[in-house]
Amino acid sequence: MAERYAISKESVVEGAVVPEQYKLKVQLNALLAEEKKQALAAKKKERSEQRHALKMRTLKYDKEYAAHEKKLVALRREAKLAGNFFVEPEAKLLFVIRITGIMKLSPKPRKVLQLLRLKQLHNGVFLKVNKPILNMLKLVQPYVTYGYPSLKTTRELVYKRGFGKVNKSRIPLTDNEIITNSLGDCGIYGMEDLIHEIYTVGPYFKQASNFLWPFKLSAPKGGFICKRHGFCEQRGGDWGNREDLVNELIRRMM
Repeated sequence: MAERYAISKESVVEGAVVPEQYKLKVQLNALLAEEKKQALAAKKKERSEQRHALKMRTLKYDKEYAAHEKKLVALRREAKLAGNFFVEPEAKLLFVIRITGIMKLSPKPRKVLQLLRLKQLHNGVFLKVNKPILNMLKLVQPYVTYGYPSLKTTRELVYKRGFGKVNKSRIPLTDNEIITNSLGDCGIYGMEDLIHEIYTVGPYFKQASNFLWPFKLSAPKGGFICKRHGFCEQRGGDWGNREDLVNELIRRMM
């Protein structure tokens, strides 16, 4: 009560005769004002500590990303010097974009697209690379394009097109408090925590991915090549797995 409501400032003139009820009201208001002051001070301190902790974690994440990239570069050089081939590590994260509408769509692919939360044209979602997801993507291959997003792409998507699901409503991510209230139990307190959990496919990836509303992207600048044909076909097309080349498409759609 002390935190939420404005408390009227009433005082008693010294020596004046006032009703007992009024005295009690003045005392209660003074008590509530003190409670409110303490609650606001505690909240301010907590938010300051949380911001500092988030800043430290962000620096730690940046070091982690840089160290991982440095390690890959070193392994590639080592393989080249030895005259061997370097096999890139398998991707753990997928970004899937729906490229067709609802016309002439049979019931099974329609249901799979619904399960993947791709209900509209140019919707996009982050998915974990595992056998069930890959089997589902095989069923909707002609209707989607997908690939492995980079850290830069993941960050830009969340910052530029990121909306959260709060009480079944689409809420813009304007404040870390929105993320804290929904994902604080998972140890995710801000944008950088959310990006790290998504990009590294952490233990709370499912909760983080479900918190993010499916991304609503625009039609790509320059358009598609041919939606009827696959990206890997000789004549060129759009549907199917683009691997790392999906980053270029996402940038054209943002």
